[in-house]
Amino acid sequence: MGNDVKIHHLEAIQGVINRMAQNSFLIKGWSVTLVSALFALATAQSNSGFVLLAYVPACMFWILDGYFLYQEKLYRRLFDHVRISKESEPAEFFSMDTTSFRNQMPSWLCVALSRTLLVFHGAVLGSIILVMILVRKSAIQ
Repeated sequence: MGNDVKIHHLEAIQGVINRMAQNSFLIKGWSVTLVSALFALATAQSNSGFVLLAYVPACMFWILDGYFLYQEKLYRRLFDHVRISKESEPAEFFSMDTTSFRNQMPSWLCVALSRTLLVFHGAVLGSIILVMILVRKSAIQ
C-alpha cells in the first residue's frame, strides 16, 4: 500500500474514532441533562415517580455509551492494524471492517462495565438513588 493511500485510510479510521468519542461525550451530557430535569420535576411536585423515571434514560445512555466505547476500541484496533501493515491487498484499501478484531476484545458488556463508564454512570445512578430517598423523605414529613 502506498504511503498516501495508507495515510488517507488512517485519516478515515481516525475520523470514525473521533465521531465515536464525540458521541460518548454527547451521551454523557444528555444523561446528566435529562436526569437533572426529572429531578427538578420530582422535587417541584414532590413526586418520586419522576425520580423512578430517571432510571430509564440513565440506563439507556449507559448502554449506548458502552456500545460507542466498544466500537471506538474496535476502530483503534483497525487503526493499529493498518498503521503497522507493510503491504495490503487492493481489497483491503480503505476497509472499515472491524469484525476480525472482535475476538481480540473484551465483550461489549465488559466494556460497558469498565472503570471509566462505571464511575460516571454509577455516579448518575447513585444520585438517582439519593434523590429518590430525599424526595420520599420530604413527602413523608
